[in-house]
Amino acid sequence: MSKGWTSLDIPSQCDKRAIVTGATSGIGWQTALELARAGALVVLTARTEEKADNAAKRIREILPDAKLETAVLDVASLASVKAFAAQQMQEGHPLDILLNNAGVMALPKRELTVDGFEMQFATNMLGPFALTGQLLPSLLQAAAPRVVSVASLAHISGGPVPVKDLNSEQSYKPMKAYSKTKLEIMLFAQELQRRAGGRLLSVSCHPGYARTNLQFVKASLPIKAASFVSLPLSQNAAGGAQPSLFAATSPEAKPAGYYGPDGLFGFKGPVKETKPSKDAGNQEAAQQLFEQLEQLSGVHYDL
Repeated sequence: MSKGWTSLDIPSQCDKRAIVTGATSGIGWQTALELARAGALVVLTARTEEKADNAAKRIREILPDAKLETAVLDVASLASVKAFAAQQMQEGHPLDILLNNAGVMALPKRELTVDGFEMQFATNMLGPFALTGQLLPSLLQAAAPRVVSVASLAHISGGPVPVKDLNSEQSYKPMKAYSKTKLEIMLFAQELQRRAGGRLLSVSCHPGYARTNLQFVKASLPIKAASFVSLPLSQNAAGGAQPSLFAATSPEAKPAGYYGPDGLFGFKGPVKETKPSKDAGNQEAAQQLFEQLEQLSGVHYDL
């Protein structure tokens, strides 16, 4: 793998179509910006039309000729996911890159979505699973499609496996619930690659510790405090987006690969191939989780 990889190394993405969830701020917005800079047509998704349009406006202030589309998508709502996917499928365009970036972190109290699922599980795992499954036909129309799943260093403490109590009904601890969803993302990315074989590239990544709203807006007070203390070890959102961009565009990205920063504790630095936790490599747990997600979402992967 090339040392010192940055977004300047992104190959041309002209004639490619990318969907970035959670594209209104932080890592998602930076990822969308650089994909657009490389020539991709980028679909910016947000929970409201106003937020999506604002994100597009800010990109066009930097890149006036950026090829952008906006769409409403709340990944925590299965109905919203279904409506968005149906719209994309109706347009009939091949999808080259699906970047599942949207997420929430360590909510202080257990919140439920309109579908009755715990919010972190629904936003970080179940919604992206349903979205990817429903967009599979568009992905498989592309010449070399990629699905990028944004995980976290926190996946290390998400075990044991197989993952149980997906909906945190038996016990809810803010950071444990978050870590568990990030472990699920790792398992999903691995199982998707196994099932798809050479038909697509499933890659996961983590941003290290990037300064975004994720840790400071809705997270629990202990997480906010820990994040503040660790600020000297952090990087900005543009730095945190580098692993996502590598996973989405680099010819060196490997099937079921996992990429993150190369600095101290993996918090910041240039992109490197990273070793996931032992639990994240458990194939039996990955298969079991995939089947559970199909049942809970009602979305079956035709692979």
